[in-house]
Formats: sequence, structure tokens, C-alpha cells
Amino acid sequence: MVCWPRRRQIHDLLGEDRDAVIIEEHRHDAIDSREAAQVRERQIMKVLLIRHAPAVRTGTGGIRDHDRPLTPRGRRRFREAARGLARIAGRPDVLLTSPLTRARDTAEIAAAAFRRVTPRIEPALGQDDVDLLVTVLKKYRPDATVALVGHEPTLSGLLAHLLGMHQGDDHFAFKKGGAALVHLPDGPSVPGQLRWFVKPRILRLVGSH
Repeated sequence: MVCWPRRRQIHDLLGEDRDAVIIEEHRHDAIDSREAAQVRERQIMKVLLIRHAPAVRTGTGGIRDHDRPLTPRGRRRFREAARGLARIAGRPDVLLTSPLTRARDTAEIAAAAFRRVTPRIEPALGQDDVDLLVTVLKKYRPDATVALVGHEPTLSGLLAHLLGMHQGDDHFAFKKGGAALVHLPDGPSVPGQLRWFVKPRILRLVGSH
């Protein structure tokens, strides 16, 4: 069983920095205990969205965009963030990554923190096509936890789509190394619930405790 951090615990870590983490409460805080029990009994797909960590700049040393690796600092800091990510999200059933080097590097670091999960390349994560990613999610069990490592603006567009919101909302733009978790009680074709949206520095903070 995954032990989710309580809102009070998260705010104890954040202090007064309310902008550091966004927790969507309009659905799961509103339901009563009986409805909550019914939700727990249902099969719920969980989608963990992760943006790749900082990579070398475009054009560095003639490296193609597709082949840009993480910077040494980006790699080191995401190792710290990945420990926090594993702590609050638990191990996914599936870890899919864009074929681009910076995303594959990030997925390998995340896999080491999650343990006992191997990244799989998903070509759709290298394209800016939200509908294609929704089709990919439909391939998995209705109770699966699927982690996706990809890029902006595709991830924020997918997050908006999964929440039934307007795509292109900067409110959900992912920082490099940032992550979000969405619950989809009715599958990826129906708007779900945002459980948390966390910046990388907060993941590093959680990983250090």
C-alpha cells in the first residue's frame, strides 16, 4: 500500500510557500466517507507525469536535439528529486519514456529510485500529440499506475486533457524534473482528479526527509 503524505505534512515541509505545490481538492475533499469507500473499492488508473530533468543546451558541441543528455548537475539533482518522487508516488506498474536521450536518462534515474521497474520507450512521448498519448493509456489495465517521462508542452497539454481543462494553461506548465499525479476512476477518456502537482525542488526536499 502506498502511504500518501497528508496535506498538513506537505505544508509543514513547505512553510508558507503555497506556490510550491498544488493539490487539487475540489473532488476528493468534497465526498463523504461512504463515497470515499466506494471510490477505494473501484479500479482506479493512476497516471504519473514526469518532465525530463535539465539537459545540455541545444547546439552544445554539435549534439543533435534528440541526443542531448542531462547535465551533470541536472542528473545529480534529479537523483535527489527521484527519491522524493518514489516516496510520495510509490512504484508504478509501468514506466514509459520518450525516446529522446534526456527523457531516457531521466527515466533510468527514476527507475533506480522506484526499484523493480524497467523503463520502456514509448515513441508517442516524443511527439506533441495528446490524443495519441490518451490512446496509449487505454492499453493498460483500469487499475494500473502508469508513469510517463516526457517533454513540454506535451505533458501540460496531456494533464489539462486528463482534467477536462483547456490545453495551454500555463498554470500547469511542468518545471524540468517536476511531476504530477492524476487519478482516473473512469479511465483516460473521462476527466479525472489531480492529486498533486509538485515542483522539483519540493521533490528534493521530500527526498531528503
